[in-house]
Amino acid sequence: MSRKAFYIGIFLAALAGGMVALGIFSLIVGNPNSQSSYNSISEHQKVALTNLEIKDIPDVVVPDGLNFVNAASKATIAVVHIKSKYDGASSVNGFFRYRTFPSAAKGSGVIISDDGYIVTNNHVIDGANSVEVTLHDNRRYEATVIGTDPTTDLALIKIDETGLNFLLYGDSDDLQIGEWVLAVGNPFELNSTVTAGIVSAKARNINILADENRLEIESFIQTDAVVNPGNSGGALVDLAGNLVGVNTAIATQTGTYSGYSFAVPVTLVKKVMDDLLEFGIVQRGLLGVMIRDAALQSQIEDVDVLNGVYIITVNKNSAAEEAKLKSGDIIVGINGRKVKNTSELQEMVARNRPGDEVEVTYIRDGVERTVTATLRKFNGAAEVVDRPEVAIMEGATFENIPESESRKLGIYGGVKITDIQSGKWKEAGIKEGFIITEIDKTRVRNVNELRIILESKVGERINILGISADRKRTYYSMKW
Repeated sequence: MSRKAFYIGIFLAALAGGMVALGIFSLIVGNPNSQSSYNSISEHQKVALTNLEIKDIPDVVVPDGLNFVNAASKATIAVVHIKSKYDGASSVNGFFRYRTFPSAAKGSGVIISDDGYIVTNNHVIDGANSVEVTLHDNRRYEATVIGTDPTTDLALIKIDETGLNFLLYGDSDDLQIGEWVLAVGNPFELNSTVTAGIVSAKARNINILADENRLEIESFIQTDAVVNPGNSGGALVDLAGNLVGVNTAIATQTGTYSGYSFAVPVTLVKKVMDDLLEFGIVQRGLLGVMIRDAALQSQIEDVDVLNGVYIITVNKNSAAEEAKLKSGDIIVGINGRKVKNTSELQEMVARNRPGDEVEVTYIRDGVERTVTATLRKFNGAAEVVDRPEVAIMEGATFENIPESESRKLGIYGGVKITDIQSGKWKEAGIKEGFIITEIDKTRVRNVNELRIILESKVGERINILGISADRKRTYYSMKW
């Protein structure tokens, strides 16, 4: 082949290839419906948007059951930010002196009256030297602690102000599984944060509260509304904007929200707040029984029913003993309301004070019966107690120490012995001026707590920790 023929062949091949490519391109461009290129897709979208008129968009109406605006507007102005401050203090342990530095904890609270009463969690303000409240409009106040109840993790504080927005109590008994609720609080210091969820369960016990006398009440509302650190003490509200719970805990392995949150039901909140306001302490009425879920007991022995609360033992001089309840009875109702587990029973009973009568429905030998029980205190008494400031027990006079003295000593409350006559305290070698801070590793912050602890220790040897008049930490042991 000559060189000329070779070049002619290459030219013809190139020409043929170009014509084929041009034909394919013409086919693609010539198809107006093709979306194989970015430009053609963009053009089609532009045409569609140009041709769409506003009248083609239907009006959007949010159903009442999904409209959170009204509830959120009521709740956000009634939820506050709380900052609890802890001063540094020195303490001596053996030969070493320890120093703690000033710190702060943060949470939320709910205004429940227009004159400044606020409910929050006990763990938000527990042991604080001062409590600062910030309203939704950024006004700040120093709060006074009216009373606390570690057994429900609730506390009542007050600021000096009037005309405040507050939340009305709802009814947590009427809450239905699957009902929408809102959680309002200050997570991560993000003020007035609102999240939505549904009621996932009721009467949940998650074993986060501990009381030496086993008087803790855990009957939480479980929701999937997002709650995080800082939400504690905030509001759980229904879609009418009424308070149905106080957010208290989350289920987490990381310290942040992992799917479920828990709130103290408002029926219990209301009772605790009323007690703290009227008496300064919670008035706990008790049946006086050791109990277990009937379903759990059924794994040990045959029981008549599976939904209810099995009585293991009945305490001496208790309301249950007086009402002739006995071991093996299964409680299935309180005051006409069904009771399926221990959490529900404890909550129902805890709504009452010593001396209140409750109707107990129970099953014995397969027969359902009802009896009236008069609730009693831990020591068997049936009367409520007034706010205690001074008490006399076994020849010794006890008084609450002032907050200023508590701060100076670096302790969180305590009870001072101001006078000792003949009796157990004097026999143990304790002198006037001694401040009791702990009994058997249980903190003693006031006269009432001292009384409650001692009532549960009758006949036992107790170890007492405190500070002597010369400011030395001292231990005593005595038979109570």
